[in-house]
Amino acid sequence: MGQTERHAMLPWHQLGSAMTPEGTILRLMRRGDEFSIRLDGGNELMNSRLSGSEEALATLAIEQLSDRFASRLLIGGLGMGFTLRAAQAMVGLEAHLVVAEIVPELVDWATGPMSALFGDSLADPRVEVCVSDVAVQIREAAGTYDAILLDVDNGPDGLTRPGNDALYSERGLTAARRALAPGGVLAVWSAAPHRDFTRRLQKCGFDVRVVQARAVRGKRGGRHTIWLAKLA
Repeated sequence: MGQTERHAMLPWHQLGSAMTPEGTILRLMRRGDEFSIRLDGGNELMNSRLSGSEEALATLAIEQLSDRFASRLLIGGLGMGFTLRAAQAMVGLEAHLVVAEIVPELVDWATGPMSALFGDSLADPRVEVCVSDVAVQIREAAGTYDAILLDVDNGPDGLTRPGNDALYSERGLTAARRALAPGGVLAVWSAAPHRDFTRRLQKCGFDVRVVQARAVRGKRGGRHTIWLAKLA
């Protein structure tokens, strides 16, 4: 029996639970060195072995900003920190990365049960973690961010927060457009393609590129969708 098969036979253990503002229960699970965050019914939202597309969300967006060494970025959703850590590796020493996470327990898990996964990423002086709704951060900004990276609730077809529909609506996308600096990029992660969302971005004045990124680093595993929407 190989290492992968032995790992798959390990039981899952619950390390914690949290409730979203709408009352949906999230559960943090661990099996060996693997972490999973799931909905109460068992539907998996994120897994520590599936980091590829979340990292691509940051790298693809920041590649559009290669001439900006002091970038100001807003990251919607802390998750397991893959997008944050990928951004940290690419931006300059003067960058400011704001992470908005609406569920405070996820921040606690990052410095508690999942601390080995996060390392010292949250101690980086360039990082500011706000326990708040990213939609509020966007609405309060005006020409502030070089990039906004959204990995919230499985993308435009959300699972946990009906309120996230407003984030991906025309009104929400118009607010994101106002929050971006000239030439800024809005990057959006989704578990699945969404043709109507592409048209919605274009209608709101963005030049749009759609990328399919592997869930697992390398050339295997499923694919997730990333929209790179740049101010025209």
